[in-house]
Amino acid sequence: MRSVAILRSLAQSLALIVVLLVLWQALTQIVRSPFFPSPLEVAEAWVTIATRGDLERLTLADHAVASIHRVLTGFGLACITGVPTGLVIGLRREIYQTTKTIIEPLRFIPPIAWVPLVIILLTGYMRYVLIIWLGAFFPILINTIVGINRTNPILVNVAKVLGADKKSTIMKVMIPSALPEIVAGMRIGLGVAWMCIMAAEMIGGEMLGLGRLILKYAELLRVDVILASMLTIGIIGLLMNEAFIRVENYVLRWRTEVRI
Repeated sequence: MRSVAILRSLAQSLALIVVLLVLWQALTQIVRSPFFPSPLEVAEAWVTIATRGDLERLTLADHAVASIHRVLTGFGLACITGVPTGLVIGLRREIYQTTKTIIEPLRFIPPIAWVPLVIILLTGYMRYVLIIWLGAFFPILINTIVGINRTNPILVNVAKVLGADKKSTIMKVMIPSALPEIVAGMRIGLGVAWMCIMAAEMIGGEMLGLGRLILKYAELLRVDVILASMLTIGIIGLLMNEAFIRVENYVLRWRTEVRI
């Protein structure tokens, strides 16, 4: 039954993609603008950039690998710093009351607003990592705090009645209870990380990166290459999200889901 459901889902997804492509192709016949390329023109541009490279002979894979590496580094640092910090603040509410005058204003500053300052102060690889960290850190931090605070008091009281000490209650009750919220924060942070790297690469001086590739061909009014690059980002994001979901389902396999 599970394999049938998977096949049905794949068939529905493919059918939806085909319908969207047909509609896109039909619109190009109506609009007829050089700035509204057809799916075939975008596919041709994708193949050209992937095989022959761009103006500097840098291939699509070169740009994609550079962006993915930056995203994973910044996102990994955000997870390493955001989860422990969120656990400490969630477990000790007085720390949040002390630090919220710093955390909350910083949280509402868009990560993109930091781009010019970071580019001025830092050089090379670290400027991109810092921008990504700024974007991914706060969703992970806030979700971790919320996850800890939403732990069912009944579970905590049951653990205490059974003789669990404070450390055992935290490790075996509160943190597992908060894991779904923490993982949700990570998935949100990963999406924000991709938005941040695109903005940073467009403004930064590096030649490599999907953001730089988009900007490069935007200056040449090559919408077909721009759309090909955007679709590449979407495909990479889909694959990373699916990998994340599979890891999440394995780690949180004890969790029950409500299905309608």
